[in-house]
Amino acid sequence: MKRISVFDMLKIGVGPSSSHTLGPWRAGQQWISELKENGHFDSVNSITVDLFGSLSLTGKGHATDLAAILGLCGHDPVTIDVYKIDSIISTIQTTKKLFLDDTLEVSFDTETDIVFNRDFKEFHPNAITFTAILKNNDKVATTFYSVGGGFVIKEDQETVTDSEEDTKTFPLPIDKASELLQYCKKHNKKISEIVLENERSLRTDEEIDADLKKVWDVMLESMYIGCHTEGTLPGGLNVRRRAFDSHKNLIGGTEYSTKEEWIEAIRDTEVAFRQILKWVSCFALAVNEVNASLGRVVTAPTNGSAGVIPAVLMYYMVIENHDANFEDIKQFLLVAGEIGSLFKKGATISAAMGGCQAEIGVSSAMAAGALTELMGGTPEQVLMASEIAMEHHLGLTCDPIGGLVQIPCIERNAMGTVKAINACEMALDTDASNAKVPLDKVIETMWETAQDMHTKYKETSEGGLAIKVNMSDC
Repeated sequence: MKRISVFDMLKIGVGPSSSHTLGPWRAGQQWISELKENGHFDSVNSITVDLFGSLSLTGKGHATDLAAILGLCGHDPVTIDVYKIDSIISTIQTTKKLFLDDTLEVSFDTETDIVFNRDFKEFHPNAITFTAILKNNDKVATTFYSVGGGFVIKEDQETVTDSEEDTKTFPLPIDKASELLQYCKKHNKKISEIVLENERSLRTDEEIDADLKKVWDVMLESMYIGCHTEGTLPGGLNVRRRAFDSHKNLIGGTEYSTKEEWIEAIRDTEVAFRQILKWVSCFALAVNEVNASLGRVVTAPTNGSAGVIPAVLMYYMVIENHDANFEDIKQFLLVAGEIGSLFKKGATISAAMGGCQAEIGVSSAMAAGALTELMGGTPEQVLMASEIAMEHHLGLTCDPIGGLVQIPCIERNAMGTVKAINACEMALDTDASNAKVPLDKVIETMWETAQDMHTKYKETSEGGLAIKVNMSDC
């Protein structure tokens, strides 16, 4: 059985896309390590980067070329100062040189050494090949596939090479929702408690808590930044940031100076139904506006769907439970991560493979299930909420205008958030012990739908809204 940690599903990275930005970035870092392991690094004279399929067709809009460069330079998406990215890239473009792993200077022309190939490789639509020309004129090349959520697979491997400490399975191995439910019944535990047992095979409790706090801190920071940043998103669509205006109208003249005071200020605002809808939409929009501007977010399970989980968790904290604390956050993220892993194992979390159902659909299912457990739902109700959320995202296409993670991507996060909350409430009002549609069947259906979906609706910008709306019209 595949072992996927919560921290594989919830990664800290830089936008706008986990598969088209974070994946190529990680691939660049991994390739540098491979060159060093094979004794080629010091002999590199120049390099080229070839993008294939979806990485090529929407690469410019997703900053795939920039991400690959930053990975080659040794920058880490978790720690890089995102405000310095523009100057780093500008220097490389001007000097036509980059420093591999920040140490070895090689010639590199961003106009000619990054090649956009429209053809698709057989294994996966997101392929990137790094080629090094050594000082003796030999060539060394490796192809990687970015398979969604920041996961990367080498061409000659069949397993994900993201964060594998070893090849052991979890003490409670899970591939399907039915297996997860069996463990809950056998051990009389919540889903979050089963997930925690597995995570303890990789990390201490202190490490788990520290890493989950980092994840939540980035989620909260991206909501806060998005709500307090005015202007227009980059990329040419001239999309105005909406979270700023929405937040300003909702918060009114309330004063605060820290994120913690901000949360308290939100709790004190009006909570009529319309206001709740506006608040949760504002949170989701805020995160994905940060994502669209190469800001730092948490892939949940992808960058394009990064706004749903923080928005739903924020909803719980400021609307449903004003006494919420870190234990609630921990419980939510553990459940969300496990549900996401079920979709990755049984289907895909890559829009280039499955359309937007694989991103917003999965994130909505993750959030719905996690919220249901926090609201006192049984494991059966948790899985039902996830099933309901995904069931009503089946067939959702990925057709970004201009290849940018902006239209319709940002709004879809708000819609996925509302669906997650609604799915939770429906599940809580239902006797889920005899569910008519098991989550495993919905995951199977999603995968079959993904395989049947036409390529033009899978993050290629060759169908749907992407060709109905011209960038020149925006």
